[in-house]
Amino acid sequence: MRLLVTGGAGFIGGNFIHYMIEKYAEVQIVNVDSLTYAGDIKKHQHLDGNSQYTFIKGDITNQALMRTVFEKQSFDYIVHFAAESHVDRSIVDPHLFLQTNVIGTQLLLALAKEFQVQKFIHISTDEVYGELAFSEKETFTEQSPLAPNNPYSASKASADLFVRAYFETYDLPMNIVRCSNNFGPYQLPEKLIPLTITRLLQGQRVPIYGDGQQIRDWLHCHDYCAAIDLIMEKGKSGEVYNVGSQNERTNIAVVRQIIDTLALTDDFIQFVPDH
Repeated sequence: MRLLVTGGAGFIGGNFIHYMIEKYAEVQIVNVDSLTYAGDIKKHQHLDGNSQYTFIKGDITNQALMRTVFEKQSFDYIVHFAAESHVDRSIVDPHLFLQTNVIGTQLLLALAKEFQVQKFIHISTDEVYGELAFSEKETFTEQSPLAPNNPYSASKASADLFVRAYFETYDLPMNIVRCSNNFGPYQLPEKLIPLTITRLLQGQRVPIYGDGQQIRDWLHCHDYCAAIDLIMEKGKSGEVYNVGSQNERTNIAVVRQIIDTLALTDDFIQFVPDH
């Protein structure tokens, strides 16, 4: 089993590489990552000298580089994690998100088609669906309409549509995987849970957008990696799969749970205007 993993120095991509190498003795993984602020190759130090793993520093939008990668080794699967993923950064610089998340995905799709990859696994997000209403009974389904609310989620929704188009137009085998909010090892402290923990441990207040009633379904990244593995093997080509844990909570509830665990008070919460 030969995998090209893009964005494998990132949070979920890195955990996925660890998961696959620990589970499959025969897997061969090439990890392409540009090592932006969100990529940390140190998480793979224990793989130095491991014949199952190869790292290539590079940007997926570099067409010449990516063609060289495909020409040097054939791949059974592409597992495409690489993306700009921070909502606040997308508001400041939407063009970067268009370039990486949309143009980069289309370039990979073209190469997957040309080199006849067995399946293209596109890692998306539930944020393409927009916001849940404040109701415990409401959840997203694969049939929910796309309603992105910020440049990040709009870029991911656009990439999803390109992946679908390559399946419908060129019969490129693919699955789109949309997960809920992940948490776990190696996550950057810009995300809600590690941000809350690190700021509280430093005696700082935690910023909460609006009234904190935004609902997210929280999923441990190890469970998500297992789901991606299952979809690679058994997913029906052309299908979209939502992966969640039915663990919906408001942002303020998550922050308060961490505050309670650390035996602190709500004085550490700072409400800030929502975008």
